[in-house]
Amino acid sequence: MEDYAAKMLLKTDADLREYVTGHAQYREDAVLAALDELRRRGQPAAEEAALRPGLEIAATKLHALQAAAEAEREAATATAADEAAVPTGPALYSPITIILFSIPFTFLAGGVLLGLNLWRLDRKRALVGLVAFIVAYVVLGGLFLMYWALPRYGLSSWYGPLFNLPAVLAYVLWFWPRTIGTTNYRSRSWFPALLVCFALLFGLQKLNGYLIQKQPKEVREQLEKMMPK
Repeated sequence: MEDYAAKMLLKTDADLREYVTGHAQYREDAVLAALDELRRRGQPAAEEAALRPGLEIAATKLHALQAAAEAEREAATATAADEAAVPTGPALYSPITIILFSIPFTFLAGGVLLGLNLWRLDRKRALVGLVAFIVAYVVLGGLFLMYWALPRYGLSSWYGPLFNLPAVLAYVLWFWPRTIGTTNYRSRSWFPALLVCFALLFGLQKLNGYLIQKQPKEVREQLEKMMPK
């Protein structure tokens, strides 16, 4: 808002009187400031008593309108900022979700979530690369366990986490930056995926128990001994 009081300090007496006599063509704040400055200089205008009440009422109304307009502008700016802060783009599983699913359900679950992201973004070439990586990782990892780790160290509960870790790091440190990168996205709900994983895990356990029961007694007893208690 313009500081009319400071502006009137630089005006001559004749300029100040021009604001008073021609008050209809000036802003009410400016005329009031001119009246105040004339009074400060010891030259009060004869029209002041008649003009001041109406000018003050008009100036008050103008200030109220200006305040309302400013409040509306601030509200519009805040709304625009809130809308800009809301994530836009396709719904994707976040890197954190991919990591968290890979811990209890193996790296295959995280790979599926990442693959669904690539499918939704229509990045089929990257999806083919991801599938090829997973297949190669399973084959090479299985060979590593079968011909090197198991003969040397036998069965160990550490194989699972150690086998998962390189694949998960590849997902978030190599595949994500190169295939998704800085794409704007909304975090996709992980709850349906969690239900699917639990359903698959339950089904696999039932299938495993069924297959064990179908084995000869000697084989079944050996397999049951190898299963974790």
